[in-house]
Amino acid sequence: MPAQLSSFVEHLDRAVEQAAAQSTISPLRTFLQWWGEFVAIQRYPARAARLHELEGEAEQAADREAVRSALAEMRQITELAHHEISA
Repeated sequence: MPAQLSSFVEHLDRAVEQAAAQSTISPLRTFLQWWGEFVAIQRYPARAARLHELEGEAEQAADREAVRSALAEMRQITELAHHEISA
């Protein structure tokens, strides 16, 4: 995850700028949600590896059903992460 530090800082800077420009904390909430889910996925190496594998499968899929299958499993992983940070 240290490799993601520059992305984290850039995303945070954008969220702070947007929040100030829009006079709302919504961009900061979105930032926290995105990175919370990222951390929830990355804290389990097998889960992170499976998500990465599914991303590759979706990119290489030869038919719509293969894409749908990969996307469905990716959605399950991200929904689980969302649930974990919302609990």
